[in-house]
Amino acid sequence: MVVVNYTDLIVWQKGMDFVEAVYKRTSQFPREEIYGLTSQLRRAAVSIPANIAEGQGRRSSRDFRRFLAIAYGSLREAETHILIAERLNYLAASEKKSLMAVTAEIGRLLNGLSNSLREPRSPQ
Repeated sequence: MVVVNYTDLIVWQKGMDFVEAVYKRTSQFPREEIYGLTSQLRRAAVSIPANIAEGQGRRSSRDFRRFLAIAYGSLREAETHILIAERLNYLAASEKKSLMAVTAEIGRLLNGLSNSLREPRSPQ
């Protein structure tokens, strides 16, 4: 798979959309959470497209897959923060559902991209 620029990747584009949605939703979190849950969720969200971009910039499939795995870990972290925010009534159930639908799509795209970068196994 040849990717000329990380911005061409749909998973990176969806990750950027997710960051934007997270920033909009967390701007309504309580002020006392600015250095807590707000910051944690925003950093996890930003980490997703950032690691996709960094991995693509490494120019090796192995490194790219490693950074995609890091992005996937950040995705799961963001999901956990979203669930916590709902439990604390900072997010409505509908907002949580909307964000989690996006994370599910990003997860599928990350897995698909990672699988496409796997080196073919030699016949035994």
